[in-house]
Amino acid sequence: MNDIIFAENLALELSSEAPSTIKCLEHIQPEHFGFKPHERSMEMGYLAMLVGDIPNWIYYIIEKGEVNFATYEHVESKDGAAMVERFESNIEAAKKSLASVTEGSLDEPFYLKKGDEELLKSTKREQLESVINHMVHHRGQLTVYMRMNDIPVPATYGPSADDRSYGFKS
Repeated sequence: MNDIIFAENLALELSSEAPSTIKCLEHIQPEHFGFKPHERSMEMGYLAMLVGDIPNWIYYIIEKGEVNFATYEHVESKDGAAMVERFESNIEAAKKSLASVTEGSLDEPFYLKKGDEELLKSTKREQLESVINHMVHHRGQLTVYMRMNDIPVPATYGPSADDRSYGFKS
């Protein structure tokens, strides 16, 4: 598949996953930010922030060719509404970056770094192939955290015990 078609398909998939992600993020409130189901788990606030921030990685992969954990700024939100606002902004930036893809541009190198240490080198395309899966994985974790805190779990790919809508827009 050529790079332009790949980017168009990724933008469509991102748009498809956005409503379910928004439904999760909007339910996360500050009183739950510190919740951790296990001592080695992420806190709920950080996990929700991560889910909302992952689309921004698409911008970094395409436009910058690098994510550096030493300088990458995580923006903490005060509540679920702010997380949704940031997520929507990140989705728009990701779509804009995907629309700028030209044939062959995804063969360019991508670097994952921590300061000067190179953790990973691959192509931009290889990194983009897993971004949405990464977001969906962490969104799934977030729904478990939600259930453990008696926060209603929205339907994603089908109904949940709390939302019988099959994940369709209402």
